[in-house]
Amino acid sequence: MDSSEAISDRQYCNSLTEYSRFKTREVKCGEVGIGGDNPIRVQTMTTTDTMNTRATVEQSIRCIEAGSELIRITAPSINEANNLQEIKDELRKSGYHTPLVADIHFTPNAAEIAARIVEKVRINPGNYADKKKFQVIEYTDAQYNEEIDRIREKFVPLVRICKEYGTAMRIGTNHGSLSDRIMSRYGDTPLGMVESAFEFLRIAEDENYFDIVLSMKASNPQVMVQAYRLLVNKMIETGRNYPIHLGVTEAGDGEDGRIKSAIGIGALLEDGIGDTIRVSLTEEPEFEIPVAKTLVSRYNEKRAVLKIPSIPISPINPFEYSRRKSLSVLHCGGAQVPVVVADLSDEREIKASTLLPLGYTYDERTDKWMISDMAADFIFTGNHAIDFHLPGTLSVIQNLSQWKSNSLRERHYPLLTAEEFLAAENLNGEKFIQLSLEDISQSAIKKFSADSSAIIVLTTENFNGMMEQRRFFFRLMNEKIKNPVIIRRHLTVMSSEELTLYASSDFGALMVDGLGDGIWLKAEPHSSKSVNQLCFGILQGTRQRISKTEYISCPSCGRTLFDLQETTNKIRARTNHLKGIKIAIMGCIVNGPGEMADADYGYVGSGVGKITLYKGKEIMKRGVDTAVAVDELINLIKENGDWMELE
Repeated sequence: MDSSEAISDRQYCNSLTEYSRFKTREVKCGEVGIGGDNPIRVQTMTTTDTMNTRATVEQSIRCIEAGSELIRITAPSINEANNLQEIKDELRKSGYHTPLVADIHFTPNAAEIAARIVEKVRINPGNYADKKKFQVIEYTDAQYNEEIDRIREKFVPLVRICKEYGTAMRIGTNHGSLSDRIMSRYGDTPLGMVESAFEFLRIAEDENYFDIVLSMKASNPQVMVQAYRLLVNKMIETGRNYPIHLGVTEAGDGEDGRIKSAIGIGALLEDGIGDTIRVSLTEEPEFEIPVAKTLVSRYNEKRAVLKIPSIPISPINPFEYSRRKSLSVLHCGGAQVPVVVADLSDEREIKASTLLPLGYTYDERTDKWMISDMAADFIFTGNHAIDFHLPGTLSVIQNLSQWKSNSLRERHYPLLTAEEFLAAENLNGEKFIQLSLEDISQSAIKKFSADSSAIIVLTTENFNGMMEQRRFFFRLMNEKIKNPVIIRRHLTVMSSEELTLYASSDFGALMVDGLGDGIWLKAEPHSSKSVNQLCFGILQGTRQRISKTEYISCPSCGRTLFDLQETTNKIRARTNHLKGIKIAIMGCIVNGPGEMADADYGYVGSGVGKITLYKGKEIMKRGVDTAVAVDELINLIKENGDWMELE
């Protein structure tokens, strides 16, 4: 990090204003290097039964041919661990030499077998040597050290086998599966996640074993970003440089899963953090790879082109969420949820029907507007005039010249350039001012300080614009300017998937730090409906504005006890009108009550054909037949007063 930027106790990347990948040591996983000077690796995990050799081999091949550079396979017991040899042999006979990773949770003896077969093992420190009862226990230092000694006894044999066989290891902390010991001392915090990994890391280091990759996964992108940042901070502080595996766990499927993944992974890649990634979707694993590759493709030499002024002091704590304090202007800023601006400036004409894709439906018979939960708050019409009555929750932004011709119209506001703003005299009332970082002069600072009715529209034309826009926010905060800020981006000529991933990364990297009072996305040639839905999805993914039901759904693996994709779709079809409710759908107990994190309700596989239902982390019903489990989940939601009937 530039010395002018450094704040030693908050440092987590090389620079806050210049793209630079955090340099880690190289760890070899077979012939594939992770970290060091290697490219960012992409990987996935099979969803087949590990005992079904043929199915696992065939799925692995599909993933490899899609571009996966590592293949992870679950080994929940000794039988599956032994069968990894059969799977490996079949892949090698077929000409595939991609490294295999054994996924281990509760079974040290399975890990010790797998470590002799595959190129890498992944352990979850919260599960490997700990049994969670979700109890708060007060540990004395002596008792805490006794627990560490117990872990050492169980963990050292695996470390020594890995060292002997040249097997790499990922110590992968999951937010939802922290041990009672960690929870009691550190709480459900990013620091607890880091310390959970460091307990095991220190034991491995005592054995002079260093072929380790670290991860800090969570289903909440905000928590995930904070934990990874703190991990790097603690590594810098202690002189460590282990490679980092990135992932948002239980992201779900479809657009929502891609949004959540891109917010968390993208925010970290922007700051040069991450040596390998896995995008966890509730879809076939080969579909994860193109998403991961699209995310990674942005982070290359081109990222380093942007040069912006360094910052002497960062005004935010990167390890704790705090929204930037801003004034309330119109219904933007202050304590209000971030707004969404829909850009209609390129429309041929704007009619009442133009608003339909933006969440507004006009009923001519009753002369009333119907407003959805994902209705845009503002529309930008450029030089277009509006000749119909607007719904009461919608306001219009227009170019200054057009606004002057109908400035008396209700809920119409001008958009000014920096030059127009500085030249304007006696322009009273609410207004929008479009600025980029280079527009922040002392004259602009002085004028903003005296104008509490101006909303800033922050724009950038740079390929790597996130750092420029973040630098703008830091300047405002250090200058004590509290005008609300709407983040504006213009993304063009890209596929729907690229738009989803790149917009989520660009906006999400700022929003997870509480920077931004609204988002404004223009994206040709995509429809206004898809862009509007994406904006609301990003706000939901960053936990800034909840407009729909949220599903925390694991990506399936060989441990899964029911068809996750089919079940997720069934639950979604019955519950997607429950705005603000979070429902976790988990294939097995390893990703059960803990991994549900902050979910309101949980649907967890507990045996063949059996489901356990949760309210938070508390078991409400055990052994429910899958045939009636969705109905029972609905009944549970109703019993707790969270159900709403569809209108």
